[in-house]
Amino acid sequence: MTLFSEDAIRILEKRYLLKDAAGKVMETPAEMLRRVARTVAGAEKNRAFWEEKFYNLMAGKRFLPNSPALANAGRGSGQLAACFVLPVPDSVEGIFETMKKAALIHKTGGGTGFSFSAIRPQGDSVASTGGVASGPLSFITAFNCATDAVKQGGMRRGANMAVLDYRHPDIFKFIGAKKGAGVLANFNLSVGLDDKFMSALTGEGSIDLINPRTGKPSGRVAAGKLFDALVQAAWENGEPGVLFFDNINKANTVPGLGFLKATNPCGEQPLFEYESCNLGSLNLAAYVSDKGSGFRDRINWEELSHDVDVAVRFLDNVVDVNHYIFPEIEKITKGNRKIGLGVMGFADLLIEMGIPYASEEALELIDSLMGYINRKAREASAKLAEEKGSFPNTDQSVYKGRKMRNATVTTIAPTGTLSMLVGVSSGIEPLFGLSYVKEVLGGRQFRITNERFEEAARRRGFWSPELAEEVARQGSLSGIDNIPEDVRKVFATAFEISPRWHVQIQAAFQKHIDNAVSKTINFPTDAAPEDIKEAYIQAWQQGCKGLTVYRAGSRENQVLKFTAKDREEENFKRCQTCTE
Repeated sequence: MTLFSEDAIRILEKRYLLKDAAGKVMETPAEMLRRVARTVAGAEKNRAFWEEKFYNLMAGKRFLPNSPALANAGRGSGQLAACFVLPVPDSVEGIFETMKKAALIHKTGGGTGFSFSAIRPQGDSVASTGGVASGPLSFITAFNCATDAVKQGGMRRGANMAVLDYRHPDIFKFIGAKKGAGVLANFNLSVGLDDKFMSALTGEGSIDLINPRTGKPSGRVAAGKLFDALVQAAWENGEPGVLFFDNINKANTVPGLGFLKATNPCGEQPLFEYESCNLGSLNLAAYVSDKGSGFRDRINWEELSHDVDVAVRFLDNVVDVNHYIFPEIEKITKGNRKIGLGVMGFADLLIEMGIPYASEEALELIDSLMGYINRKAREASAKLAEEKGSFPNTDQSVYKGRKMRNATVTTIAPTGTLSMLVGVSSGIEPLFGLSYVKEVLGGRQFRITNERFEEAARRRGFWSPELAEEVARQGSLSGIDNIPEDVRKVFATAFEISPRWHVQIQAAFQKHIDNAVSKTINFPTDAAPEDIKEAYIQAWQQGCKGLTVYRAGSRENQVLKFTAKDREEENFKRCQTCTE
């Protein structure tokens, strides 16, 4: 039985399969899955039973864990988690100690997030030397250079998130830091906002800039001026994104440990300092039945419930079998036992059911489906707590007095590589295009049209070689005549869907997610800054924990024509740096 496609095998050989010292591949994809299943089942008393359960779940392409688990399980490093947040103190010694830790995490395939808000601003005094501070941006640049020097686990480039509180005196420098091609290429940037700022914005108020060294105001600025600068930068090149601190911390399940102020590189995992989290995603396209008329009849709820139960157990086991590089990470990770079960193939699920991405029916589906997954994941965690005990920090959590194995259970990750391995759309994104170029040996290229669209066109009787050529040129159905309207809506691509609908979809998922949601809000080339401003406000109002935007053509390295190789890196380029 062939588990993976040729393209998927090429990715596996490049990133995940065991190799000898000469670089020769030493295992098959099936052996890789067996290696992962056996390692993760090591936390169980009945190891053989759970090894089979875990193997069948992955081999059936219904679930895959994050990339470090696939690459490192049963191997030397043994580091299986994807997401980390590290502290950045206001001292040179502390900053470079964190840089060292980040480099070692990158070496194993993990991604790191940091809040640089504690660092004193540029030009501030340094009493110990009598000099002046260089500010957070100089250290972000140093981290970026260090990341360049470390290839991330041989799998992908280093991935980082830098967060700066909007009250930091260097906030305008931070907002404009990525103007120009290739600047801070190993970092995503996000500005931390709160309800006070958003209220000041809507009321045309001003805010104090606070020196983190003294805790005292160092200036005052109109909230609108700061927001306009942020929006303009995002319009120009997609960054910085925003994090809504109050929305994040209203959902903080362990408030007794303090305030969450940073996330992993793609923003879907708010974490405490030194905390890590391991992720995994269910392939929604695997649960669709041909029988029935509506989504409630066509989803195999029984199989989905079973797989959620197994996947939660899998991810919880990773907390125990994982090798922790630093004791600080092990302490808080095992203290909270956070896991992040998510989904991929959402666009494929909608297409299979004939539901447009931008529709009330899609929102209804999300409410039912993600609500079900989140509820079942919590039930699975509660059952594990009965068997294995609650997470140690339960008394400092919202679960005090109840049994719960994991402080969080659900996350929506970007799944860039994972979705390509199982042949579905990434995360909860819509289709990015209906056509791509595939290269084969000898450099020959073939234009590949989305299989589901071709099938629909043939079934409806409007397929033709001329249509295939037109779709290949366009990449979408926009401007192509004689396409039935319902088909056009179902196969709408990312830039054809209005930003307002993108945000609504993200908010609908966030309603049923413990952690956060990785999603790109796409804008057409001719979008105005005002459109991006409206999306930020809408996201805050609808309870999103953050937002990432991208206007078509605003980056010089945008991939406009896909090859198989391009597709492998496309998710990285769209969100700059990803860890799925």
